Amino acid sequence: MTDEEASKDRFFKELGMIAERMIAAHGKDFAMGVLVLAARWIAEGKSFAEHRGASDDRAAS
Repeated sequence: MTDEEASKDRFFKELGMIAERMIAAHGKDFAMGVLVLAARWIAEGKSFAEHRGASDDRAAS
C-alpha cells in the first residue's frame, strides 16, 4: 500500500467512526444529510471553517 493509499484509508476509517457517532446520536437521516451537505460544500468550494464559526456562535448564546 502506498503512503497516499494508507492516508486515504485512515481518512475513510475516521469518517466512518464519525458517521457511526452521528447515527447513534441523531439517526441515519441526520448522518446522511450531513455527509451529503459536506459533499456539496466540497463541490462548491465552500469553507467549513466559516460554517463552524456560525455553529460555535449559536452554542454560546
